[in-house]
Amino acid sequence: MIRKKVIVKNPEGIHARPASALVKLASSFNSDFYIYSHGYKINGKSILGVLTLAAECGAELELECSGEDEKIALQRIVELFERNFTDTTDK
Repeated sequence: MIRKKVIVKNPEGIHARPASALVKLASSFNSDFYIYSHGYKINGKSILGVLTLAAECGAELELECSGEDEKIALQRIVELFERNFTDTTDK
């Protein structure tokens, strides 16, 4: 299990489109993925869970991955946050 704190930098926070991108990416890995915020733990592979966070720009989240591909999963998820949830595969 590994964890990393991130700050939501996307000006609109994590609304439907970024939540969808996050869940899609997280679901592509075998590892479990959880997000901690304000005392809550949510399944990061659940669109409803991610949306219930209502994470605004500037929110601090703690990400946790656990499983066989946890290192690469967490690295890619952190990169998604750093890119403000933009998909570089379209370019």
